[in-house]
Amino acid sequence: MAFQSPDNEKGRGAQIDPPNRFERFHAEPDFEHFCGEDEFQRSLRTTFVSDQTRSIISENDSPDLNFRYSLNPYRGCEHGCAYCYARPTHEYLGLSAGRDFESKILIKERAPELFREWLSRQKHEPTTVVFSGVTDCYQPAERNLKLTRGCLQVALEARHPVGIVTKNALITRDLDLLQAMAELKIVSVAISITTLDAELCRTMEPRTSPPDSRLEAISKLAAAGVPTLVMAAPIIPGLNDSEIPEILKRADEAGAASASWTLLRLPLSVRPVFLDWLHRTQPTKASRVESLIRASRDGALNDSKFGSRMRGGGQLAEQIQRAFRVFARKYGLDRPLPPLETSLFRPPPEAGQLRLF
Repeated sequence: MAFQSPDNEKGRGAQIDPPNRFERFHAEPDFEHFCGEDEFQRSLRTTFVSDQTRSIISENDSPDLNFRYSLNPYRGCEHGCAYCYARPTHEYLGLSAGRDFESKILIKERAPELFREWLSRQKHEPTTVVFSGVTDCYQPAERNLKLTRGCLQVALEARHPVGIVTKNALITRDLDLLQAMAELKIVSVAISITTLDAELCRTMEPRTSPPDSRLEAISKLAAAGVPTLVMAAPIIPGLNDSEIPEILKRADEAGAASASWTLLRLPLSVRPVFLDWLHRTQPTKASRVESLIRASRDGALNDSKFGSRMRGGGQLAEQIQRAFRVFARKYGLDRPLPPLETSLFRPPPEAGQLRLF
């Protein structure tokens, strides 16, 4: 059983810590005698730990994703989205997919250096590397650490194609690099907009940019010539599915060139975190939303099968998909982004003898 604080912690999507599926024991604070200024509250402050990993690139073999390689400068994500499918990755570190995931962030301080080394391999063949294949590369820590910016500088030097996925308007800080890369046709960006309701966004995605800021980011990226896609993701039946037409309309007005969507996924320890959030923050809607999630997953809360895990199944899932297609076509967002250029690649400057290996 997961534990919950006696008072909701502001700015956190998760209020519980589900048991780690890899650990034999699970500690639960006893709040029966809880009083006064608390170690519990102090523990919720975000802490950052240096990650001395020797690699920065992950390889993807899922047929549901259209990229092979991803780059993630951070493990865990302070955005704290209640539905985040990446939460279970923190369990590999001996941490919780709940509050640990958004309050204990590992930073890969050598990310730009490791990316340079990877691009300098003798047999390297350029193909798009997606920034944020797992956690958001523009989460709050990036404002000061600038690891994503450092990796973009390496990509620009090497003229290597990059795709970026984020829900944070902080990406506009790097417009100088992104515009230069766009001129070479080696960058595209996907901005996630889950809802246009600022209050829902604040509770469901507590430490990321509000909807209007994301739309403004799309506008700035488009004005700089950066091909930008809006992701209506995740679609949560009964909660934000009715917003699909307006999200696509506003994205089109902002200058987005394409659109995509995914259905809510609740794998492993994401399920208790999201359901706790749902019943705690949406008490009048919770039962109906949970029922509709099941209706879009053929009676289950999750489906891990390739091909259906991103889209769901059953009549409701088909209705959502049809609605998305109709409005994407109406606003001219039903075409893919142009392919990125790979022929311009050159070994990163100052690579030295790395290319001998």
